[in-house]
Amino acid sequence: MNTLQVVNIKCGGCIKSITAALEKKGMKNISVEIENQTVSFEGDPEIAKKSLSKMGYPEVSSEEAKSLLKKGQSLVSCAIGKMK
Repeated sequence: MNTLQVVNIKCGGCIKSITAALEKKGMKNISVEIENQTVSFEGDPEIAKKSLSKMGYPEVSSEEAKSLLKKGQSLVSCAIGKMK
């Protein structure tokens, strides 16, 4: 099991979007925690990192974590998740 600590996870919409995106990338047993800002899964961590960052949920230790663009992307991902 791999676990990534990311930023910008705010609600159930974020969880739905993250889960759906990682499932499409072949990840299994996905668990997302808002409180700890973590995403756990079975699969390739590099693919997951790229996918999460593209959605606006970069790793907490990355330069992208400070980006306003990534915060905006996460809001869009969150809204899409809420509509599903």
